[in-house]
Amino acid sequence: MNEPWPITDLDPVRRLYALAGGIRGAHVTEAHLDAPFERVWALLGDLEGAFGQVVPDMERLRVVRRQGERVEVMAHSRYGMRARLRGVQRPGWCWLQSRFLLLGVAAAPEGSGTRVAFTGGVRLPTQAVLIPLGVRREGSRSVRRLTALL
Repeated sequence: MNEPWPITDLDPVRRLYALAGGIRGAHVTEAHLDAPFERVWALLGDLEGAFGQVVPDMERLRVVRRQGERVEVMAHSRYGMRARLRGVQRPGWCWLQSRFLLLGVAAAPEGSGTRVAFTGGVRLPTQAVLIPLGVRREGSRSVRRLTALL
């Protein structure tokens, strides 16, 4: 009865799949890039710079508060919408959400390259649901843009 529970450590990409799996309408777009993790994450982790060049809907992100891994940003979309996103950012992991928006990005070293994954979309308030319009297309565009920047 006192046997220890098994412990597993998920890499950031698997963690993204696990969290997205609990959200109806979420889709994860994954790709393997022939670039080292450090180079990939230098772009994805740059919330106020390259991140907006990678994620198609984001025109600009501005970090308004950071305490360790906790981060709060103001996001401005290309379509004029704004949102205050809160979440966690650490090497290989970024999960940001507001009442109406969710952004999840993960990266993990794999061989000589890097596995990346994207999820996100418009949320229905008070529910674990994303409106699935354009989610797959935006994920694919993010992968193409990231590849072009590398």
